[in-house]
Amino acid sequence: MTEPRHGIRRQIVATLAAFATFGSFWGAWGASIPRIRDQAGVDDGELGLALLCIGAGALPAMLLFGRALDRYGLRVTAYAIAALGCTGVLVTLGAQSFMTLASGLVVVGMASGAADVGMNAVAGRAEQDAGRPVITKAHGMLSGFVVIGSLAAAGVAALDLPLVLPFVAVAAMSVVALAMLLRAIPPGDAETTDTPIDDGVRVGLRGAATVPLLLVGVLGALAFATESAPQNWSAVFARDVLDAGNGQAALAPAFYAMVVSGSRLSIGSLGAAHAQLVLVSGAVAAAIGSLVVSASQGPVMFVVGLAIAAAGTAVLFPTVLGIVSRTVLEDRRGRATSLVTTVSYLGFLLAPAYVGAWAEAFDLRVAMVAVAALAGTLAALTPILMRLATSR
Repeated sequence: MTEPRHGIRRQIVATLAAFATFGSFWGAWGASIPRIRDQAGVDDGELGLALLCIGAGALPAMLLFGRALDRYGLRVTAYAIAALGCTGVLVTLGAQSFMTLASGLVVVGMASGAADVGMNAVAGRAEQDAGRPVITKAHGMLSGFVVIGSLAAAGVAALDLPLVLPFVAVAAMSVVALAMLLRAIPPGDAETTDTPIDDGVRVGLRGAATVPLLLVGVLGALAFATESAPQNWSAVFARDVLDAGNGQAALAPAFYAMVVSGSRLSIGSLGAAHAQLVLVSGAVAAAIGSLVVSASQGPVMFVVGLAIAAAGTAVLFPTVLGIVSRTVLEDRRGRATSLVTTVSYLGFLLAPAYVGAWAEAFDLRVAMVAVAALAGTLAALTPILMRLATSR
């Protein structure tokens, strides 16, 4: 049964609040890493090991949380979002050594993984109920608040204010998001039936069969890797290859995130009815942008290439999630979303190492060509994997 218009609007707003909280957390976290490292008294090698604990906590949580969603309903997402907000405060106050930092980041990873799966499932449900795109705009909100959270934490650091301050603000946001989600999602929401599918993705995914979802997850992993690689390495490229100053180089990831956010918010109304075309077009644009970055000899060409790559990658992962959203049965939404999101997350984890290996073996220009090859692989595999996923 279709919800009243005001109920759907409330559901969409609550979804956007969850994504804004998630983005704010990770934006603040990224900008606070140097201060957290100093407070914990660890060197760069120990910091790298501690950061791996985020993935160690996130992956199992992502797999398990989908079953919790299907069993208890999407309302449990509210508690995962609130938990993520609170872990930021706990880690920034408690990270006084390598062990306390590492153990705290396992908890952060668990909360983040659960929140990631939950909010994407909520966005999928909102998109299905509303009959219009929600996922892409929600991810645009996330990217925008990554920038806001990063700038806020950078301002706190510049003013030498307490490290915990931006995370207190995120925790407050998470409590608001919790209240909004509990109000927007009624108890027993998992009993809602599925709606018709209009994009040709019919048989393979409806029952949340593992193999078709894994194939879609491979697309998600390539999409995530293609998106995260330029953002993670753009500052290093600007500084080491183009001889930009530290301040100028630090603006590159923020610019990339801003373009991603703007692209998602502006094209979100297009929907994902033609998912294959959107994925291939976005991947081609990402490849072109990465090649322009690789060939850049100055800041103008670099910025143009980064903007093209960001605009292309902006549509990729939300489109993958949209495929799942519009094709699975409601009582399998959690498991389907968790499986695809977990496989996709592997691309996010492996992308920095992939680029780093190429940069170590050759240089950063060649590494950007390797990113373009990754995007080209996504473009080439999209028709094949989608055909295999939908024919099972």
